[in-house]
Amino acid sequence: MKKVVLTIAAPLFFPLLFPAGAQSLKKMEAVSFSQVDINDLFWKPRIEKVSLVTIPVCIDQTEVKTPRIRNFEKVARKKGEKHEGIYYDDSDVFKALEAIAYSLKNHPDKDLEKKADEWIDKIAAAQLPDGYLNTYYTLTGLDKRWTDMEKHEDYNAGHLFEAATAYYNTTGKRKLLDVAIRFADHIDSTFRLQNRHWVSGHEEIELALVKLYHTTGNKRYLDLADWYLQQRGHGYGQGAIWTNRNMGAKYCQDDVPLKEQQEITGHAVRAMYLYTGAADVGAEKGDPGYMDAMKRVWEDVVYRNMYITGGIGSSGRNEGFSTDYDLPNEEAYCETCASVGMVLWNQRMNLLTGDSKYIDVLERSLYNGALDGLSLSGNRFFYGNPLASTGRNQRSEWFGTACCPSNIARLVESLGDYIYAKSGDAIWVNLFVGSTTTVNLQKGKVALQQQTGYPWSGAVQLAVMPERTQKFSLRLRIPGWAQGEPVPGKTYRFADEDTSKFVIEVNGKPIAYTLEQGYALINREWKKGDKVSLYLPMPVRRVRAIDSVKQDKNRVAFQRGPLVYCFEHPDNAGKAMNFFIPSKTPFTTEYNGDLLNGVVVLEAQAPVVQASTDGSSVSTVNKKITAIPYYAWANRGPGQMQVWVPEKAGEIRIDAAAN
Repeated sequence: MKKVVLTIAAPLFFPLLFPAGAQSLKKMEAVSFSQVDINDLFWKPRIEKVSLVTIPVCIDQTEVKTPRIRNFEKVARKKGEKHEGIYYDDSDVFKALEAIAYSLKNHPDKDLEKKADEWIDKIAAAQLPDGYLNTYYTLTGLDKRWTDMEKHEDYNAGHLFEAATAYYNTTGKRKLLDVAIRFADHIDSTFRLQNRHWVSGHEEIELALVKLYHTTGNKRYLDLADWYLQQRGHGYGQGAIWTNRNMGAKYCQDDVPLKEQQEITGHAVRAMYLYTGAADVGAEKGDPGYMDAMKRVWEDVVYRNMYITGGIGSSGRNEGFSTDYDLPNEEAYCETCASVGMVLWNQRMNLLTGDSKYIDVLERSLYNGALDGLSLSGNRFFYGNPLASTGRNQRSEWFGTACCPSNIARLVESLGDYIYAKSGDAIWVNLFVGSTTTVNLQKGKVALQQQTGYPWSGAVQLAVMPERTQKFSLRLRIPGWAQGEPVPGKTYRFADEDTSKFVIEVNGKPIAYTLEQGYALINREWKKGDKVSLYLPMPVRRVRAIDSVKQDKNRVAFQRGPLVYCFEHPDNAGKAMNFFIPSKTPFTTEYNGDLLNGVVVLEAQAPVVQASTDGSSVSTVNKKITAIPYYAWANRGPGQMQVWVPEKAGEIRIDAAAN
């Protein structure tokens, strides 16, 4: 494919960032992915893999192997043809387009852009004169549109809005944006302006409308997003999902008004999209009611309902939450899309509060729960992400409900959105990713060059190059794991002692700083060529869960830097459940460039349980055991894996150990 250079578009209008009379709650704003060039040794190959492998897989599945694009063509032909597939399949087209938009910035490709334009032409041709766009109802009967709140009409619309704004911001082409505007106007005229109650069964449109508002400056879309949020918790929900006894209003976060919510309930992905939208609307409307609710619910999620991998949603029955501290490992659901949602939501919470604990959770979900959803080859996927396996789990080429492949693709391609943030007189460094960017502060532009071997090394170098000497604050996130706290809250704790400390230098000398909400604040006059060095110690840490997490009692997990580790069958003589790791077992680390695209492995000597030849007795013998990063498992065929390992022989599952 021939490469071309794309022009990053300017916004359509001057954005009306804050409505009259409202003051934004944001402490800072993210530096856009379009302003960040990633050259990172860990992430750049993954971004390229998504561009060159994952996105073509999404295109092939969307256009050739499934009827998703074909449905749009059928609508345009107007020959009464039948709809194929599932009623929410349109959304996968839009998510793929959004991933393509990000990819065109990261990896410009004329042929890929041409393919996107072909799809956009077909989407535009399927839009009705009144702005409505949904192939399922257009082909099965428009008399049924907007009658079942669960049928994902506005969920599909939300992903259309996100794709449209991303594609416009990358290419400057507004055809898809115009489609999105007409559809958003149709929804607003149908519901908010008519005061007609409507509760979306699957949230997503709320956060997407805020993106549309940012791109167009039209406050109508912000008001519509707020209206959607206010519809919840008043008994307005109708449709099959609300009458299902096993689901009900809690499944769709519709049991209490949003601002009164105290705890996480229902479907994990729907919840993440809802809370991201609530944070966005609360920020732009200057409404602390949303923020207060989000803080309460966040604590319930992270303190009582989150896996050590940053995954959420333990129950496959409802694809979401069950009871506090119910965190099974082998049966863990942990949908990839839910971890993507955790990245989105925690970024918004960080921008609103300036508290690094939200980036700590974002980073955990990104490197573990979300990245695990994508194979190293880029063409296999996990829908759910368990923390233990007896060999029944394999990555899939695709899914009937195919939300995860395009979702992880768009997340990886848009990684640049999460690295840096800025306020009027401060630059915030949130993620340690090799990259360059230029940040516009009140007193002038500041170029940054970040170099790091993260997540394998804790050494980070940041070159600071203001266009002229100026005073501003640089805020470096110091991860909680580097300060003795693996995860915010008390569910998980480090079980070993570590006295190593992080070090910060400027131009090779120690620098004075203050710690503020998890950031090392350096306030000084900066000149071109200043170099900041951050050294984060990365010992192997042993993690325990509190006794309330019954599935992890008397077990330990291992973490190094931001990465959670697991033990998998290929590295441990075909088994991963026949050993235990006594307390204080020392581990060594080694980088293996030939293993799993290059990983740091953990190695130790530990007692391995083995049966006698006649099966009448068992004994233990010390052997080498090896752990790999959790995100990299299941790339070498099915077999045993576990994150949480027994500390005593009596806790070993004999059935799994004998297999």
